[in-house]
Amino acid sequence: MRGLTITQPWAEAVASGIKEWETRSWRTAYRGPVAIHAAKGFPRDAREFAEVERALGRMPTRIAVGAIIAVADLTSIRPAEEVALEVSAIERLYGDYTPGRWAWHLKNVRRLPEPIGYRGALGLWMLDADTIAQMRGEAR
Repeated sequence: MRGLTITQPWAEAVASGIKEWETRSWRTAYRGPVAIHAAKGFPRDAREFAEVERALGRMPTRIAVGAIIAVADLTSIRPAEEVALEVSAIERLYGDYTPGRWAWHLKNVRRLPEPIGYRGALGLWMLDADTIAQMRGEAR
């Protein structure tokens, strides 16, 4: 299984079903399950955005960082400017749909019962077998 690190509060938006499209400056040929990893860093502008979204009732009070919080299926990747014409205003608010970027469609999101502390990485990265088993609730 691959992992994708996303800065908060956007990782939480994916896990909670608010955000179906993750926008990136790059694309991949990979399709399949991805662990949604909330980055350890939580920049000031992202915290301020989260506070506004929390006040509007779209974000929980506690947001995990440095942890895998969900699993989703990466089903397609399309040019972001095309996708921007099809998605809701909320979805556009949660992404960067400028020309030249890519929109990754994340479907069938399953939030984990508890976050699993994990060190993420840039790009798509491989999870180790023990973490995959832990995500499935299996003892190893």
